[in-house]
Amino acid sequence: RTLAQIEDWLDRGLARVILGTVAVRDPDLVKQACKAFPGKVAVGIDAKGGKVAVEGWAEASSLGVIELARKFEGAGVAAIIYTDIDRDGVLTGINWDATIALADAVSIPVIASGGLASIADIVRMTMPDAQKLEGAISGRALYDGRIDPAEALAILQGRAETRT
Repeated sequence: RTLAQIEDWLDRGLARVILGTVAVRDPDLVKQACKAFPGKVAVGIDAKGGKVAVEGWAEASSLGVIELARKFEGAGVAAIIYTDIDRDGVLTGINWDATIALADAVSIPVIASGGLASIADIVRMTMPDAQKLEGAISGRALYDGRIDPAEALAILQGRAETRT
């Protein structure tokens, strides 16, 4: 939550830090960190019903996702990690509409998080409107074997036949 802490983590060898609640509470710190550590600062935006959630999802704000993301246009944010907390860990699929709308609204690369459930979501990543996304984060579906990493990579690299 401070420039010194960010620097400490980066000095330990992390390639990137993700700033979440502090992006809402102190957007100037995010901008300062982006200047001090180019390409190494991402913003994590967790949302419920299109509104930003903070403090480990315990507190809702009145701030909209796109409104927050636009505050960082031109600041040097390396990526936005967008998590739809209603879908995280429940294997219902990514909230494609909200995630793509965010990617359309800002020039900052967007990484989808929360809900990636199956190879169908991997295939969906290859559709023209979703190709603007920087990537997606998988957790539970990878851990429990719903997604085969080799198959997913082959699909994303255009080397595989897709299942229906």
